[in-house]
Amino acid sequence: NDLRAALDHARSAGLTVGLVPTMGALHQGHLSLIRRSAAECDLTVVTVFVNPLQFGPNEDLATYPRDLGADLRAAAAAGADVVFAPTVAEMYPEPTVTTVHVDGLVDVLEGASRPGHFAGVATVVAKLLNLAGPCRAYFGEKDWQQLVVVRRLVRDLDFPVEVVGCQTVRDRDGLACSSRNVRLSPDERRAATVLSRALADAAALVEARERDPDTIRRRLTEVVASEPLVRLDYAEVVRAADLAPLERLEGDVRLLVAARVGATRLIDNVGVTVPLERAVVVPAPAGPATAGSEEA
Repeated sequence: NDLRAALDHARSAGLTVGLVPTMGALHQGHLSLIRRSAAECDLTVVTVFVNPLQFGPNEDLATYPRDLGADLRAAAAAGADVVFAPTVAEMYPEPTVTTVHVDGLVDVLEGASRPGHFAGVATVVAKLLNLAGPCRAYFGEKDWQQLVVVRRLVRDLDFPVEVVGCQTVRDRDGLACSSRNVRLSPDERRAATVLSRALADAAALVEARERDPDTIRRRLTEVVASEPLVRLDYAEVVRAADLAPLERLEGDVRLLVAARVGATRLIDNVGVTVPLERAVVVPAPAGPATAGSEEA
């Protein structure tokens, strides 16, 4: 109620609201979202909530990194005006019997590897957007499937929200920023960079005019397999807008990988735009002039 009242008051005064949903353990990727919201909106809200609905029974809910004090300091320094950090009891005062399912987008990729994950994601995002009201909501492209799901959720349910996708932030070694990176040992951290190397190598193959998705998948798989500490979960090539499989690469495409590095599961992706290739029409050679024909 306090959050709703504060944001309604801000909008009644003519201010725009930016929302940055997070699970805390803020890193440079999160901070880039906060800074962008602060630059584009009058009031920026950061939510910090480790959502139990999106964790499976054998996943890392209990050990997920948490440090609210550090998150508050980092969010304020990046330009946040409000931090909403509810308890599980506040977000889910009763057992949840209503969930949100975005058909066609949640049973592939992460959804296939983590059944029920996106029902938890979509449900908590719907709750947070409902609490925030009209706003711009900022999500990182590192979890591309989540971004696609949220965009479709907002469109289908008519939330008064503009979803803003922001580029993945990487460390100097190319590893995509993630709250889970802190759990990697030094050797695992070095090994984990194979994910960004595989994506860069496969993207270069696309830029060199390779258009067969199977060839791109094989390249992703081969590069990741070269690192013995990394176990590939999936390597995929999909249409960026809706995660649809492709018979031939064209338009906006996403290359995605997921893997375990030791006990830690990491995801990454890159986008590639493939120009549409037009057929070249070669004019037939002119035949000999016939009687009555007109000369050009």
